[in-house]
Amino acid sequence: MDFYELIRTRESIRDYDPFRPVDRSTLERILDSGRLAPSAANRQPWTFILVSSPVMLEKVRACYHKQWFKDAPHILVVAGDADASWIRSYDGHNSIETDLAIAMDHIILAAENEGVGTCWIAAFDPTVLHRALDLSSHEKVFAITPLGYPHRGFAKKANKIRKELKDIVKYI
Repeated sequence: MDFYELIRTRESIRDYDPFRPVDRSTLERILDSGRLAPSAANRQPWTFILVSSPVMLEKVRACYHKQWFKDAPHILVVAGDADASWIRSYDGHNSIETDLAIAMDHIILAAENEGVGTCWIAAFDPTVLHRALDLSSHEKVFAITPLGYPHRGFAKKANKIRKELKDIVKYI
């Protein structure tokens, strides 16, 4: 698919087929896209936790209570080590969220390219995830996304509602 068409047509999926898991080679291509993402000072402070086992899915699904989320055959947790990320010397800004956002965006676009649905979720309970995944205190869970195929017959929306370019760009 053309890259610009992919960006125009990608959307958050909230209708997963629980009986169609994504094959391992497709998942690895998607995850490798995150691995290849840029990060501040090339620190790569991320960990991609792919949850697919029924026992762990049950534990992780407790962090977000939407049925469509519970139907996805895989859940990806994008976490990072704030102690390993780059810190700007001028003001102490830690790049962890920026680095993880870039990796998550690469993953979501790669999934779309593979026909795999995603939905960037930030409204999860981090305490539940930390406990379920046995994460350390310095590991920050930035975002999660289900990974799975939409139900057959799922229809994408025709257009995204976005501001016009002229309303958000300043040429100086």
